[in-house]
Amino acid sequence: MSTTERSLHFNLFIHDTGHHEASWRLPESEPLAHVDVAYHQRLARIAEDAKFDSLFLADSPALWGDPGRRPSGRLEPTVLLTALAAVTRRIGLIATASTSYNDPYNLARRFSSLDHVSGGRAGWNIVTTAGDAAARNFGLDAQPAHADRYERAAEFIEVSTKLWDSWEDDAVVADKERGVHAESHRVHPIAHVGKYFQVDGALNVPRSPQAHPLLVQAGSSEDGKDFAARYAEAVFTAQPTLEEGQAFYADVKRRAAAAGRDPAGVKILPGIVPVIGDTEADALEQEAELDRLIQPEYAKLQLATLIGLDPALLVLDQELPADLPAEDEIEGAKSRYTLVVELARRERLTVRQLIGRLGGGRGHRTFAGTPVQVADTIEHWFRNGAADGFNIMPAVLPSGLEVFVERVLPILRERGLFRTEYTGATLREHYGLPRPANRFAPTQDPAQDPAPALVNV
Repeated sequence: MSTTERSLHFNLFIHDTGHHEASWRLPESEPLAHVDVAYHQRLARIAEDAKFDSLFLADSPALWGDPGRRPSGRLEPTVLLTALAAVTRRIGLIATASTSYNDPYNLARRFSSLDHVSGGRAGWNIVTTAGDAAARNFGLDAQPAHADRYERAAEFIEVSTKLWDSWEDDAVVADKERGVHAESHRVHPIAHVGKYFQVDGALNVPRSPQAHPLLVQAGSSEDGKDFAARYAEAVFTAQPTLEEGQAFYADVKRRAAAAGRDPAGVKILPGIVPVIGDTEADALEQEAELDRLIQPEYAKLQLATLIGLDPALLVLDQELPADLPAEDEIEGAKSRYTLVVELARRERLTVRQLIGRLGGGRGHRTFAGTPVQVADTIEHWFRNGAADGFNIMPAVLPSGLEVFVERVLPILRERGLFRTEYTGATLREHYGLPRPANRFAPTQDPAQDPAPALVNV
């Protein structure tokens, strides 16, 4: 497909009062937004009215950071997305869920249920969950090794997709005359036995509108990129520069082709944190105001945890210590560790300056400018092999989303780069992806089944 035939994909990443860590301190912000269903529903309707492909809720099976620093704790995302499904009709609904601290049967059922409830709009952001804090919530002393987490994740996906296929599309016949609700030979126990899981199946939910939820992945380590190439249909990634974005884009597409997949079926969506002003100076002042509200001592503790150092070794007005661990020594979030260290080294940032950069978007690309400058940046990345679309991460919500919708999207539409209306009903259709075939179909001819049994659903 040529560049002129492509169009941007936009996902709204909802993060309580905004992605800048000090956004909750602004007079306009609602400090309890993170547990306010009506607030999330309002954002979902704004994004749907703007024809975004999807919205996304991150999650972790542990308390995020220090609750003294910013709003902490989250509503369980598939529950919250069910509430958002009730007030929207088209926008995709993506939730993070961990393969390290869930079991495939229950999670496959939750996402299949969400796909039914939403009419085919569910997506799963697959994570392996780094950090000892989460591990200790599940009876472990420390996080499993990085490679082990990805090995478990691969088997988790294998089991989940088998479960989603365990009902054929035409299994439910609801034949009142024969007294048969579903044809039993079209419902398949999966009988999976592997290293991490033993699951007999079948799933206790019939096949959903999309068959499988959209599979999203967000790791950028070597293991993460290999995993994305094998399984992901959309990839959320943090790439602070165009050159890094281009390298990541080319690498994942190459790996997908090597895995026997169509690279066009793997959509790459870097995160962007836009701060939009009437003038560039106005946008930079908005950004500076937010940075002034960061509490550096809290932020230093988070940085120390990420890079595996004693906080006492980080001096706010000095650069990072010279003797940091190598990436292969990190068992946590490898790709984010590398991104942060390389950013600090490349720009010779002090710890205080690095905290300011990370406070705006946790390593994602931050950009302060006019609506035209933001649109130009998005188009430049899109046309130059760095993105199929973007994970839109407003620094402040809801105002940052509103100004992006009102002032940036019209420019992109004038350039023919973004839809004016939805052309499909499901999340897969928004991303231009096919509905997965069922590995168990076709089965034997029903005429050869002497006594189709009733299956209660």
